Amino acid sequence: MKRREFIAGVGGAALTWPLAARAQQKAMPVIGYLSSYSPLNPNVAAFRQGLSEMGYVEGQNLTIEYRWAENRYERLPALAADLVGRKVDVIAASGGDLASRAAKSATSTIPIVSVIGGDPVAAGLVASLARPGGNLTGVSFLDVELNPKRLELLSELVPQARVIILLVNPNNSNADRIMREAQDAARAKGVQLPILKAGSESEIDAAFATLVQLQAGALVVAGDPFFNSRREQLVALASRHAVPTIYAWREFPDAGGLISYGASFTSVYRQLGIYAGKILKGAKPSDLPVEQPTRFELVINLKTAKALALTVPQSLLARADEVIE
Repeated sequence: MKRREFIAGVGGAALTWPLAARAQQKAMPVIGYLSSYSPLNPNVAAFRQGLSEMGYVEGQNLTIEYRWAENRYERLPALAADLVGRKVDVIAASGGDLASRAAKSATSTIPIVSVIGGDPVAAGLVASLARPGGNLTGVSFLDVELNPKRLELLSELVPQARVIILLVNPNNSNADRIMREAQDAARAKGVQLPILKAGSESEIDAAFATLVQLQAGALVVAGDPFFNSRREQLVALASRHAVPTIYAWREFPDAGGLISYGASFTSVYRQLGIYAGKILKGAKPSDLPVEQPTRFELVINLKTAKALALTVPQSLLARADEVIE
C-alpha cells in the first residue's frame, strides 16, 4: 500500500469511528409518568427522590414524559396508549387503580410500576404479592383495608355518634369493596353507616347537604384520588357543617381537617421511584414483590378539634404520629 493511501485510510477511520461509537451508546432512558392527578401534584418530588437514590436524575441521565388525566379517568386509556406508542422504557402509574389498569391494558411488554390503592391480587393486577408475574409491580397504599380502622378511630374520637356517614367516589374501582367492608365494621360497632356517593365537585356539595338532613354525627371520607384533589372543598364543607371527619391522608389535617389515618404519600412515591430505577438497571417487574406500607400515620388537628368542641382522648393523642396545634 502506498504511504498516501495508508494515511487517507487512517484518516477516514478516525473520522468514522467516533460516529460509530456514539451510535452504539445507549440513549437516555425514558419513563412515562401516567397520573390521574394534575401537574400540580406534589408526589412527583418523592418519586424523583427515589429515582435519584438509584442514580437517575431527570434532565441529566433520565427523561420523564408526563401524562396527566386531571381527574378525568376516561382519559387514562388514551394517555397510556400514547406512552406505549412513544416506546418508553418504564411506565409509572399513579393516582388510583384505574391508572394501573389503563397501563396494564395498554401493554403486556413495557414494565409498569404502580401505586395501588387496594389489594392488587383481588384487582387482577398481579398474580401474588411476592411474585407478581407479568409486567406490573409497585406499592400498595392498603387504602381499602384501612377504612374499618378509620371508622374505629372516629368512633373513639366521637363516641356519641350513632350515625356515621361514609363518603365514596362511585368511580373508584374499589367502591363496592369499600362500602361492603365499612358496612361490616359499622355493624360490628353497632353504628348506622349511610353511604353517600360523589364523583364530582357538585356531588360533593350535594352529599354534605344530605349529610345534614341525616343528622350524621361524623363522617368517613374514603381514600380516593379525586377526593384528594378536592381536599380544600371537603375540609371547608366539614368545617362549615361542623361534622367531625376522618380522612385517608395527612394532607387533609394539614389543610385544616380533623384527623387522618393512612400510609405516607412521600414514602410510597419514593419507593415507586426506587422500583422504577431498579427496573431501568435491569430488574424484572415479575421478580419485584409488591411493597406494602409497614407504618401508618395518625395525624390529629387539635385546632380543628377545639373548633368542633371536641375533647381528644389522651389515649388517641398518645398514639398520634403528629398533633397539629
